[in-house]
Amino acid sequence: MEVRVRYAPSPTGNQHIGGVRTALFNYFFARAMNGKFILRIEDTDQTRSSEESVKDLYDTLAWLDVEWDEGPEKGGPYGPYIQSERIELYRTYAQQLVDKGKAYRCYCTSERLDALREQQIASKSKVQGYDRHCSHLSPQQIEQYEKEKRPYVIRLKVPVEGKTTFHDVLMGDITRKNKDVSPDPILLKSDGYPTYHLANVIDDHLMHITHIMRAQEWIPSGPLHILLYEAFGWEPPMYCHLPMVMGKDGQKLSKRHGSTAVKDFREKGYLPEALMNYVSMVGWSYDDKTEFFTKEQLCSLFSLEKINKAPGIFDYKKLDWYNGMYIREKSDEQLAQLLLPYMKKASFIPEEPSSEEYQRFLSLIPLVKERLKVLSDVVEMVRFLYEDIEVDDATLFVPKKQTLAQTLEAIQAAYAIMDGREDEEDETIEGLLSEKAKEMGLKVNGIFMPIRVAVTGSAVSPPLFDSIRVLGYDKALQRIEKAIMLIENEVNNG
Repeated sequence: MEVRVRYAPSPTGNQHIGGVRTALFNYFFARAMNGKFILRIEDTDQTRSSEESVKDLYDTLAWLDVEWDEGPEKGGPYGPYIQSERIELYRTYAQQLVDKGKAYRCYCTSERLDALREQQIASKSKVQGYDRHCSHLSPQQIEQYEKEKRPYVIRLKVPVEGKTTFHDVLMGDITRKNKDVSPDPILLKSDGYPTYHLANVIDDHLMHITHIMRAQEWIPSGPLHILLYEAFGWEPPMYCHLPMVMGKDGQKLSKRHGSTAVKDFREKGYLPEALMNYVSMVGWSYDDKTEFFTKEQLCSLFSLEKINKAPGIFDYKKLDWYNGMYIREKSDEQLAQLLLPYMKKASFIPEEPSSEEYQRFLSLIPLVKERLKVLSDVVEMVRFLYEDIEVDDATLFVPKKQTLAQTLEAIQAAYAIMDGREDEEDETIEGLLSEKAKEMGLKVNGIFMPIRVAVTGSAVSPPLFDSIRVLGYDKALQRIEKAIMLIENEVNNG
């Protein structure tokens, strides 16, 4: 049996971490089993679906270098792969269930359904939901409604007695009493569009899907889908409900934890290989020690047995660490090309840089490479080289456990040491500054931090003396002079 899996998102928003992990797990499993990875777009919710969301889906998969074997823009033997292009198919199969007595037409008006709901709430009835009213209509009533051309939906006739069980690769057998399944859910809406449940089951069967990997939040839908397979007389595929993706607080990952849209991670400067590697480790592990995998390795090693039952924790700091590691694997030239768009957006480098401008930028790569967590960090890291620094708060120069007066004395001493030593080795100047700090009873940072803030505008920057050389020694001294004046003014007026 050929393994056939699918990723079937609804295009109602941007691709997020949870959805992309589902796509990756399906993709890796298909490749590991020499099977097929199918992309299907479930756009039957016409009010919420958008072309922007479809484009984001394509862009995200292309960025991650995930190719589908069958689907939109590629075709395949079981298309079309966009549900809105399969509407007649769903209507035909829904009518088949009506003809078999497994489903029925419901002519209830929205007014009747609203009144029923209010009555159930008021009486605190144990039975909530549809009361199966139209499943008991006489042939004469149905004929009358049809003559009136009364709008209808098609509902599944859920058995009242018994239980329904399905097997999950991770969770084992899952059983639910039929009376606890949604009472006779709608399969086909009055506008002729299918609900998610009908379209999903029909498409998975007709596209010969063998394994369904989806989030655990879909477990409650499992019994209903099995009942639909049984109603059609079809064999259901194998289920594997994936562990939830949680934030570090144990709650389902959402915007309150930070960005979850892949587009945002991409724009901020995460590398696709880093995001792919890290997301794959959220709920799956090959062993207890290997952390880094190439896409090719994941396509070879992935198996359902290695998926964890417990929820996966998405740690933004761990992702930063992964991304930093991947950044440092790039050559200086490769990294420069990745950083250029951010430099151009900040107007530090023109759209068509000259050879001299590019070479100057290339010379900065060794300075920033070890400190980048994401590509966009480069802008603030090198801003001091492309713009004048404006530090107007004297306290920013002051290290912990040091007074403003001590800081003034330290930066004045530093200036006296550095002035006129442009031609000396950086190690020599650094040694003299360290000795001066010791002589003044300060920690080394007590003299270096004020210089760093004066030169770069930040307490965190590329290596200090490398930064001074790239900026220009004279320019660095000018900035230190300016800082001395600011701190001196604050001390005198304090």
